[in-house]
Amino acid sequence: MENITFDLLSQHRHGPAFFDYLALRKQFFVDTLNWGIPHDSRVEMDQYDNPLAFYSLVLKDGEVIAGARALPTTATWGDHSYMLRDASKGKLHAIPDLLGREIRTPTVWECTRLVISPSVTSMEDRTRCLDLIVDGLVEIAEERGGEVLMSLSNLWLLRSLRKLGYDAELMCQPYVNADDGHKYAVMSIPVARTMPRMPHPTHMPQPMALHAPSV
Repeated sequence: MENITFDLLSQHRHGPAFFDYLALRKQFFVDTLNWGIPHDSRVEMDQYDNPLAFYSLVLKDGEVIAGARALPTTATWGDHSYMLRDASKGKLHAIPDLLGREIRTPTVWECTRLVISPSVTSMEDRTRCLDLIVDGLVEIAEERGGEVLMSLSNLWLLRSLRKLGYDAELMCQPYVNADDGHKYAVMSIPVARTMPRMPHPTHMPQPMALHAPSV
């Protein structure tokens, strides 16, 4: 497995990787979870896939098997900024105002659309995918002054991040998403590992969304 990072202006250097990541998102979030988010028959893509976004993908033998997106909380593109801020302003019907305050600082980056392919079947490989994704996100943020990653994610991700050595913490009370019935909460992840890695789990959880729909 290998990690690649890029933005829209440099995605051409990685062949079809960006398109394949969008296709993987469509396969999971639309076809599997039935989220009502923008898509066509091949890919899922929303308003946060813009020139301010960065991507951290995992490839195996040239195939995209996992990935995530990152935006600085200072981002503004047209009428949109980043997902949680837009939700707090009532622009996203699927997500309530969870933080009760506005975060706009270059030290905090929002991470969304984290997905691992269902073709990655072993828990060890899925944990390795998550580790590589977060490594890429950390690199992206740190190079641009980021100190904390922030993500609206499924609660199981909190435990997984802690096992990878990140001192992840909840930033709000969990809520149940009406689209899929899963519990989500905003969590913060310092870019530095502050705890030793724990042994990889030996069981395989059911595939679940890592974050809530954005629209």
